[in-house]
Amino acid sequence: MSFTRTLRVVGGAAVAGALLFGAAPTALADEIRDDQWPLTAFDAKRVWKESTGKDVTVAVIDDAVNGSHPDLKGNVLPGRDFNQGGVANQESVYDHGTGMASIIAGHGHGTGGSQGVKGLAPAAKILPAAIPGEDDVPTQGEDSLAEALRYAADHGASVINMSIDAGVLTEEEKEALSYAIKKDILLVVATGNEGQGRLDDLPSYPGVVAVGAVDKAGQVWGKSNYGPQTLLTAPGTLIRSAAASKPYRLASGTSDSAAYVSGAAALLRAKFPDLTSGQIVNRLAKTAGLPPGRTGTKLPDPHYGYGFIRPFRALTQDIPAGSKNGPLKIPEEELTPSAGGATAPGASSAGGSQASEESDSGLGTGAIVGIAVGVLVVVAIIVIVIVVVSQKKNGRNGPPSGGFGGPGGPGFAPQQPGPYQQPGPYQQPGPYQQQPSASGVYPPAPPTQPPPHFR
Repeated sequence: MSFTRTLRVVGGAAVAGALLFGAAPTALADEIRDDQWPLTAFDAKRVWKESTGKDVTVAVIDDAVNGSHPDLKGNVLPGRDFNQGGVANQESVYDHGTGMASIIAGHGHGTGGSQGVKGLAPAAKILPAAIPGEDDVPTQGEDSLAEALRYAADHGASVINMSIDAGVLTEEEKEALSYAIKKDILLVVATGNEGQGRLDDLPSYPGVVAVGAVDKAGQVWGKSNYGPQTLLTAPGTLIRSAAASKPYRLASGTSDSAAYVSGAAALLRAKFPDLTSGQIVNRLAKTAGLPPGRTGTKLPDPHYGYGFIRPFRALTQDIPAGSKNGPLKIPEEELTPSAGGATAPGASSAGGSQASEESDSGLGTGAIVGIAVGVLVVVAIIVIVIVVVSQKKNGRNGPPSGGFGGPGGPGFAPQQPGPYQQPGPYQQPGPYQQQPSASGVYPPAPPTQPPPHFR
């Protein structure tokens, strides 16, 4: 089976802006870093004081990666090529995998790494797992995605980035996804670039993080696929990244957005190693933002999910760990008990032994049940009396404001104006599909003071 890299469909935007390392003057090389507007928007220098992704491995299931690129050298493990065989860190033709790797874990080059592309988690390691692209004829296994998932899960990855269009998932691929989820690996998937209101099998699979794209203003990109499974969004327009066939590339698409979320996940896994994948996603969701005019959006929104990521807040805000799975939905097979039903720890599956314990007490089952019912009735009467007296005394006849739990009760993101959202009415359906697609023109330098909502 071959796969489509979700950025290839953007066309010309993916090939603009190539530079030669040896010929580029320093000022021109510095423009590559200046082009990385998401780093400015995230206030990456403050982010890196909290975490750089050290000791975290992110698998990139994609094209093979150019591990010799000056902005990636030393951060790319050999990996495995499930298309041609051998290692997957020596790519020189296809650019997509190298681009995703650099967005996640590029470290730049030059003095202090000040030039070139820098990733959101510059100290993380990349484990490349190459699978056939749309133009490839597979020479290895028939189900390379399943093989790549299991390989990544068994070789130290705690985050897996999949900026690919896998089409209809096979049963083997579904089993491999479930295998990785059971190993507490955070799976990040791009939603796709057709601007359609339906997500394909891979971003729809329970337990993965489906990521859409937003522009510099935090508005959803017009070609970003959307649907109820969308969980987060991230920068995805006019993104500068490293390449394999040339030094750099410029592109727009949800592939880049997924890579930024994988980078953010690596930062969090490094700082909070005891949190589960679901709890990591919970931090990203609860600190996510929406652009001005979207306050009141029912979350998760089909276009924004819980909003666009804000890594610094996710790293620094005081957020309870929450449930193991957070906002992630669990595959059905993990919720289905094994044949015969599961028993609680320490409980006996044989009914006879429980009956004998009850008979040893000297009371029959009927007598015990009768006593228990009587006690419950008395307790209920006492509770009713206390509640009635309290209501008459205090004049309160409803729950606290804000619903169950009071203001800011259960939920993965605030529904009222607060520090996470900008005030203003929610406009439905919104101009998502009317936005022009990225032209691929060399982007202007980001403003000195970027919009504050990405921070």
